[in-house]
Amino acid sequence: MTPRRIPAAGPQVVVVGAGSWGTTFGKILADGGAGVTMWARRPELAQEIAEAKRNSRYLPGINLPRSINATHDLAKALDGADQIYLSVPSQTLRENLKTLRPLIEDSSAPIISLMKGVERGTGQRMSQVIEHELECDPARIAVASGPNLALEIAREQPTAAVISSVSQETAETVARAARNAYFRTFVNTDVIGTEFGGVLKNLIAVAIGIVDGVGYGENTKASIITRGLVEMTDFAVAYGAQPETLQGLAGLGDLIATCQSPLSRNNTAGRLLGQGYGFQDVVAQMQQTAEGLASVAPILQLAHEADVDMPIVQQVKMVLDGTMNPRDIAPHLTTDDDTPQGERTNHGKADGGGALRRAFQRALDQLRDGGRGAERDRS
Repeated sequence: MTPRRIPAAGPQVVVVGAGSWGTTFGKILADGGAGVTMWARRPELAQEIAEAKRNSRYLPGINLPRSINATHDLAKALDGADQIYLSVPSQTLRENLKTLRPLIEDSSAPIISLMKGVERGTGQRMSQVIEHELECDPARIAVASGPNLALEIAREQPTAAVISSVSQETAETVARAARNAYFRTFVNTDVIGTEFGGVLKNLIAVAIGIVDGVGYGENTKASIITRGLVEMTDFAVAYGAQPETLQGLAGLGDLIATCQSPLSRNNTAGRLLGQGYGFQDVVAQMQQTAEGLASVAPILQLAHEADVDMPIVQQVKMVLDGTMNPRDIAPHLTTDDDTPQGERTNHGKADGGGALRRAFQRALDQLRDGGRGAERDRS
C-alpha cells in the first residue's frame, strides 16, 4: 500500500526516475517545499523510498524528506502533477516518453529534463527528444544543469544550477520550485548552450579520467580542462549557443566539478579505460550510466557536420575503440601538426585574454557583487 502523501506548501511534482540524480533532485524539491512523488521502475525501490525514506543502492546513508512519496505506477505518480521532472538514461528517454505521452495528454505541466546526453542515431538533445516525442510546445520544456554531483548535494553541500527554457516564465517557475537553503537556481533562455555544456563536459571528464588512470599529473589535466573548454565552446556556439553560457555554471562550473571529483561517473569510466580495461569491461563495472561514453560518437558526428575540430574528444573515441593506447592521449591534445598556433579562445577567436581568464573573471565579479553581476544567469 502506498503511504498517504503529506501535504506540501509548494507545487506537486513528479520525478520520473529514481537513480542517484533523480532521487537527489526529488530531495532538492522536497526541501524547497514541493510535494514530491518519485517514480521508480522497480517496485522494491519505490517501496524503500516511500516507507523507509532511503535509496540505499544509489544514495547510501542519505535520509530522504518525510514528504517524499514513491510508486512504481507511472499513472498514479503523474496524477495531479504541476511539474514533471525526467531523470532516466538519455538513450532510453524516447522509449520512456512513448509510455508517458498518453498519460499526460490533458496536462499542461512544465516538463523538465535532468539528463545530460544526446541521442545516438539522431544526435538530438534531450529537450529536442521531448519536444518531438510528446509534440509539445518548447516553451513548456526546461532543462537543469550545473556542477551537480548527486551525493554531495544529497549531503546538503551548497551548490547552484541553471534552469533554462526558451520561455523565461517557465524557467522562473521551475527555478522557484527547485531551490532551497543549500541549492540555488539561476535562469537563462539559452537551452542549446545549457544542454550542450552538460553533455560536452562529460566527454572532457572521460579524457581526464583516462590520463588519471594512466598516472599523468596535474599539468596534463589542467591542459585538458583548459583546451576542453575551448572545444566545448566552439562546438556549442556552432550550433547556436551563446558563448557566455559555456563560461557559467552549465559549462565551466560543471566541467570543473565533473573533471576533479571521484564521484563523477564519467571520470570513473575514463580512469578504468586508462588503467587498461576495455569498453565492455568498463560498462560491466559501472553500477550507473556514464552518459559521456554514449555521447562520444554522436557528438563527433555533429562536430563533423558543423566543421568543428575536437581533438580531445576524437582521441577519447580512439581509446574507446581500442585504436589508441591510453598513454598516448596526452602528448598531442591540441594539434596534430608541429606548426605553432595561437591559443584559440571561445568560438575560434583569439585575443590577449582568453576564454578561461574571462570565465574566471566573470565568476569573481559574481562573487564580489553577491551574484548581481550576472546578466544572463539570473536568480
